[in-house]
Amino acid sequence: MSALSRPASVPPLFEDPEVQLLIPEADVEDPEFSIVIPALNEQLTIADFMAWCHEGLRKAGVRGEVLIVDSGTDQTTEIALSLGARVLKTPKRGLGRAYQDALPHIRGKYVLMGDCDCTYDFRELLPFVEKFHAGAEFVMGSRFRGYIEPGSMPPLHRYLGTPVTTFILNVIFSSHFSDIHCGMRGLTKAALIRMDLRSQSWEYASEMVLKSVHMRLRIEEVPIRFLKDREGRLSHHKRSGWFSPWHAAWINLRAMFVYGADFFLFRPGLLFLTVGSLLTYPLSLGPVSVGPVIFSLHWMLLGMSLAILGLQCVYMGILAQVFFDYSGEVTAKWFKRFEYTRAVAASAVMFLVGLGFEAFLTASYFRNNLRLPESTNNLGFTGLLLMISGFMTFTFTLILHSTAVAVRRR
Repeated sequence: MSALSRPASVPPLFEDPEVQLLIPEADVEDPEFSIVIPALNEQLTIADFMAWCHEGLRKAGVRGEVLIVDSGTDQTTEIALSLGARVLKTPKRGLGRAYQDALPHIRGKYVLMGDCDCTYDFRELLPFVEKFHAGAEFVMGSRFRGYIEPGSMPPLHRYLGTPVTTFILNVIFSSHFSDIHCGMRGLTKAALIRMDLRSQSWEYASEMVLKSVHMRLRIEEVPIRFLKDREGRLSHHKRSGWFSPWHAAWINLRAMFVYGADFFLFRPGLLFLTVGSLLTYPLSLGPVSVGPVIFSLHWMLLGMSLAILGLQCVYMGILAQVFFDYSGEVTAKWFKRFEYTRAVAASAVMFLVGLGFEAFLTASYFRNNLRLPESTNNLGFTGLLLMISGFMTFTFTLILHSTAVAVRRR
């Protein structure tokens, strides 16, 4: 075995002295597939796992490498090296960070991820290979569409945690996943680089799924076999205590909400803005009766509040769309609709019209001995709403254009 630093193609700026790549004597040259696996004290199963990988690659008819990212203290590294795996020694910094550390050392065009605890059956790699060769960019394994060995998945995970969080993600992103927490998954190296994963811990799995939707990757699912832990081995959740699954669920939900912020902003904002406008502008000249209901100034105040809230949500939703626009199409669409000169001019018109209404209201106030005629109250609120909307549109236009510049630069 030998030790190598990061490849020469990686700039010195990104050198990490805490990361060391170990290469086996019988190294694989020019692999098409890279099996990248984080490990933490897995000496009980690593030998069988390596045998499964070799069998799976042989049956699939592809040349592949196994890259173990080991942050443990047992004999996992020595065993994996002796069986032909490359090993990246890293500090214990979380699952997500393990894949980030591994990225500069991945040589294959396609990357397959999972665990080396022999719960995912890496002897069955052919379905992943076939999907990739057919043009897929992101291939998710699905335990629910495959086989779940009795006793392999706690009831809390099988019947509550995974189905509920998968349902929430599908609703937010209009996707069709059946098992978002399946650890056996693959993607092209090019897609993995573009994803720019940031999550350090369990939430990397959700970040990967969510970004695959934002990036509009060609996504496929394949059924897999999920097996029980070996006798004498405790899962990472069990090692961490009873609270670990709940913590993992919470940070995964957090990732969904952060990357899916647009779901909570844009469409609800449009609804609030529409309802608020319908309650405000028709009442500008006074109360309106619809059957037995009289829409008066109090309704107008409610409408004004909803309209301002809605407009704020719409603009924030647009910014959220720009943040996660990997294709550039969404940004181009909003740039076209909020072309700088036109948007600023529209903002100025709204503000000045509203200011005119307020000027009329002020003049009426002084003409009536510092008393405001009741008939002009409504028009004053309409003017105030127009001024606020105009100013918000102006500032949003500035932020939209500056945000797009910053995102492109990044």
